[in-house]
Amino acid sequence: MTLLQSITDALDIAMTSDHTAVIFGEDVAFGGVFRCTVGLEEKFGKERVFNTPLCEQGIAGFAIGLSVAGANAIAEIQFADYIFPAFDQIVNEAAKYRYRSGNLFDCGSLTFRATWGAVGHGALYHSQSPESYFAHTPGLKIVIPRSPAKAKGLLLSCIRDKNPCIFFEPKILYRSAVELVPTKDYMLPLGKADIMLEGSDVTLIGWGTQVHVLREVADLAQEKLGVSCEVIDMVSILPWDKETIFQSVAKTGRCIVSHEAPYTGGFGAEVAASIQEECFLNLEAPVQRICGHDTPFLIYLNLFTCQTSGAAWKLSRK
Repeated sequence: MTLLQSITDALDIAMTSDHTAVIFGEDVAFGGVFRCTVGLEEKFGKERVFNTPLCEQGIAGFAIGLSVAGANAIAEIQFADYIFPAFDQIVNEAAKYRYRSGNLFDCGSLTFRATWGAVGHGALYHSQSPESYFAHTPGLKIVIPRSPAKAKGLLLSCIRDKNPCIFFEPKILYRSAVELVPTKDYMLPLGKADIMLEGSDVTLIGWGTQVHVLREVADLAQEKLGVSCEVIDMVSILPWDKETIFQSVAKTGRCIVSHEAPYTGGFGAEVAASIQEECFLNLEAPVQRICGHDTPFLIYLNLFTCQTSGAAWKLSRK
């Protein structure tokens, strides 16, 4: 399956196994811009798969109300760049609903799906990675898959989790990421990082698309420099797996964190600060970050080559 097919499969399973599940968003009824909901309206009907007005704030508010009323709400935000009109609803309503009611009420059966990250030509408004904006909000879970098999299991976990979840989907991987995916119903744990490649000299940490860039860097560093890299996919941004990362850095003594979002205030800063606090005596060098530029997103087709080269350069210098 491609990544988009695995997402469609997960949505199909969720709708089949839970009669309260409802999918809605801009253009989802005819399959969506990226075709992730193809065939679902025909299978489950217009009352469970339907289009909304072009109003992200309204989509989020409706999703929260639907969840509180007892349904399993699966809302699509067509591009993560346009999730900001819904920011207040997600951060001040969905994330705080359980806490402010003393656990009397919640909107746990609530998932926001949004395309995420760069494709190389999306420019300012179709390339952003806004995960760090939401990571500052207790009460949310934030997940970013790297592959079709991970996407299916993680999406089903989000849909069934009793906390509101944001599921960011790397759009460049929709058709380029292909692998064998189990057809059965399965879930993968949220908040558990994956060690994709074991190593001994430096820990490389990323999520989503950037994990594949780091894997290329690891191969290059081994071939050109004889450097053994341990590559870790964080999988979820909130909660994040501190134990796995701290153990890896304690072993290697060096760490590079990389993400597409801008350098300043990116979630890599939180990861780097936590590593400095917990692993200081194990570090052989300061934690390094390789991130996007502190500018609006550029029209730059070789973005990923650029970041791969930058990471390799830092490795060679450190």
